[in-house]
Amino acid sequence: MFRMNKLAIFLADGFEEIEGLTVVDICRRAGLDITMVSINDTAMVKGSHGIRVTADQVLSETDFASMEMLILPGGKLGTMNLEKCVPLMEQIDAFYREGKYVAAICAAPSILAHRGILTGKKACCYPTFESHLTEAKAELVREPAVISGTVITGRGMGCSIPFGLAIVSVCCGQEKADEIAAQIVYR
Repeated sequence: MFRMNKLAIFLADGFEEIEGLTVVDICRRAGLDITMVSINDTAMVKGSHGIRVTADQVLSETDFASMEMLILPGGKLGTMNLEKCVPLMEQIDAFYREGKYVAAICAAPSILAHRGILTGKKACCYPTFESHLTEAKAELVREPAVISGTVITGRGMGCSIPFGLAIVSVCCGQEKADEIAAQIVYR
């Protein structure tokens, strides 16, 4: 089995803290190399609930060629800020075209829908953003997390753990995801 190891999660002001940090925590527990990337000019990012997080690096320092998966956390304002980041959107498009994995949770799957990435794919998102998915002709499912081809989507903050575990299952296999779930007493 091919093991993916280099992932990046992108943080914008207004990101949903639990969605971003839960994914980082679960991936690091699985031994994955996940980098927190600020799309701001500085590493400091302010989450949707005022929690300040220091990212590992800023967007301009990111070596996209070494990355194997790009991850977008939600939060309404965070999602809007991510979608306005043209260099990141260009990379999301390129990753999808190249058959690399992209993942998004909560409001952020709307970004993938707007870019045509979810057309014909099973996907989920936060309930108030579902119209973005249906307008993009995605097959809307109401599961905590969905893997459809090289796209992973999650429904919302309460689904951060299954979303993180879905990422681990793709990168390391279901056995590792089950091991992490047992370690954190998820199931």
